[in-house]
Amino acid sequence: MSLVHVFMLSGGLLLGAAAGFVMHRSGYCVAGMFRDLFMFRSTLLLKSLILLLAVSLPLFELIHLSGFVALPFPFFGPPSLANLLGGLLFGIGMVLAGGCVVGTLYKLGSGSFPALLALAGLVGGSTLYAFFHPTWAVFAKAVAFPTRAVTLSQLLLQPPWLLVVVLEVLLIPLLFVWFRQRRMERPAVVASYLQPWKAALLLALIGTASVLLVGMPLGITTSYSKMGAFLLQLVMPDVAAGVSYFKLLPLNYTPPLGGGVLVGGPGAAFDGVALVQYPLIIGIIAGSALSALLLGEWRMHFGLPWRQAVSVLLGGVIMGLASRMAPACNIWHLFGGLPILALQSMLFLLGLLPGAWLGGLLLTHWVMPADIE
Repeated sequence: MSLVHVFMLSGGLLLGAAAGFVMHRSGYCVAGMFRDLFMFRSTLLLKSLILLLAVSLPLFELIHLSGFVALPFPFFGPPSLANLLGGLLFGIGMVLAGGCVVGTLYKLGSGSFPALLALAGLVGGSTLYAFFHPTWAVFAKAVAFPTRAVTLSQLLLQPPWLLVVVLEVLLIPLLFVWFRQRRMERPAVVASYLQPWKAALLLALIGTASVLLVGMPLGITTSYSKMGAFLLQLVMPDVAAGVSYFKLLPLNYTPPLGGGVLVGGPGAAFDGVALVQYPLIIGIIAGSALSALLLGEWRMHFGLPWRQAVSVLLGGVIMGLASRMAPACNIWHLFGGLPILALQSMLFLLGLLPGAWLGGLLLTHWVMPADIE
């Protein structure tokens, strides 16, 4: 392992820890962001997401214009209806699980037992996907849009900076009005609480730091497949060896800091994907745990109604499947894809919205009545 790789690994740990700390202090849950929109008509967290985008858009484009990082990022490709369907399923899964792939990690770090169940579901769903990946890949190709464009600027044949300027002209006045009307803050909160808009600013900076460090925004979902591949290899090595999905190497790029070409995929090997994503996962859990310990809030509660336990586990499985079908998760698409106007991310968001609505219906009509009883 080169010095550059050591720097990337340690930097990933720090970025993950910072993200976990910030998300725990603010309760910044993207699953809750969309769930609350439909269940409680609350748009506070969505407003903070718009702020995050307004900050990330110019920062990502400045990095691109500097020539330090090429766009689009690795893993992004031309759009397909599979992105929308993956987003739909992901929306259902994250609401049922009570957190997305990153939210699950920071809640686990603070001692949440439901988050542990969701994590088990995520690994299980990601592993299950491996067995029908060839069929899904054929379907995704069949429903692909007739374009080779990856971003909106490529589709419109316009420079990215121009679209960024247009969007900033629209977003900045809107955010200014929201701040003046004090619609960006939660009232009457404890001193240790971090307001969502502050969390959004910090997460935008963390995402930008990730782009500078590894040439990609925050993303961890391929690692859940890697975990599943490793476990399957332990208990059923012959089966694992025959799964073609685990042999794919979709990552093949040179990080902006150098260190040679990084290659990796969903298999069990410690490769480029592991180098980039594993430190983030460990860091998010550790950062959240540190925040909870400093507040004296860390504790593990095991009491859980059976319907809620099933909901969380099933939601995790659905998310794991969806994160491979889309591919990728809401953090990758919303925090990383939308700021570069990736077409896949726009379709993912279009699917995520009705998915969160459907997930909310299942939650209110099946899970919550059991809690009331």
